[in-house]
Amino acid sequence: MKGKQYFIMNRLMPSQFLKKNPASQLYKAISRLQSEHKLVLTGTPVENSLTDLWTQLNFVNKGLLGSLAYFNRQFARPIEKDQSEEREERLTKLIKPFILRRTKEEVTHDLPPVVENMVYCNMSEDQHRKYEEEKSVVRNSILETVEKTGEEKSAIIVLQGLMKLRQISNHPVLADPDYSSDSGKFENVLHDIESVISEGHKILAFSSFVRHLDLYAREFDSAGLQYSFLTGRSNKRGDIVNDFQSDKGINIFLISLKAGGLGLNLTAADYVFILDPWWNPSAELQALSRAHRIGQKKNVFVKRYITSNSIEEKIVKLQEKKSRLAETFISTNNPLREMEIKDILELIG
Repeated sequence: MKGKQYFIMNRLMPSQFLKKNPASQLYKAISRLQSEHKLVLTGTPVENSLTDLWTQLNFVNKGLLGSLAYFNRQFARPIEKDQSEEREERLTKLIKPFILRRTKEEVTHDLPPVVENMVYCNMSEDQHRKYEEEKSVVRNSILETVEKTGEEKSAIIVLQGLMKLRQISNHPVLADPDYSSDSGKFENVLHDIESVISEGHKILAFSSFVRHLDLYAREFDSAGLQYSFLTGRSNKRGDIVNDFQSDKGINIFLISLKAGGLGLNLTAADYVFILDPWWNPSAELQALSRAHRIGQKKNVFVKRYITSNSIEEKIVKLQEKKSRLAETFISTNNPLREMEIKDILELIG
């Protein structure tokens, strides 16, 4: 060991740096670091796109996959857009000698099982009416903007429109503060929370929208129900986590997916509610791993809530595609980057 240097990239911080834009100053600086051995440790080698794979392997073994332009031309585009099995097979053979994969199940044999269920929720009548109205507005707005400015300059309008549809799928009040009626999913989740808590279980409830969590918090306040709440704005994260872990009177933890998807040990919970689907399936896997980890003694039950006949069903299909891609080579915070307008309109429905 003496006289040798080891540079180990850790998933919690440095491997995220490697997944930044390869043209960024940060990636270039990391690539210039000198050492005899280079290792990358990561839980999600393919998170945003196959470019993630290139940036990490190019750091470990520069030139293995050629330049980024070559990699995109020979592998990324044919695999991601054309589903080329021949290119998948070639890439798999190239990278196989340089990747050592260990799943959680392989290294933690005593970990209790996870039971996962998809819960489909019907919209209420008023919610459905609101959704259909907004869907027409979004579709027309996208088409008009593309016609005037072109596809590349329409990204903001597209993202804003999809965001509104996702919000209405949860509860229309998230998109329209004047909405005064109900939401099918909201009522469904509240019913399940009441049922699970009555049996003495603890729940982690994740959402991509802080204001979505706020709706549940207000409901719990009205009912006099104790809960923990963690978002990117929260201070004293350690104290919040410890209170949930140790206080038997706190049975539900409301958590922002981005703020609480990593680095938390929440084994006091044995139920995980994913209140709305995120584009990237790895984010949800990280969320359920807050409860399903070393130290957990109970079976863990995961419920994913999906509003029927909404954009959420289309997001689930995108997730499945991303999961298959990651599984092949060992998913995007903005998967829309690789989508054409016709695909986005199909996503809207």
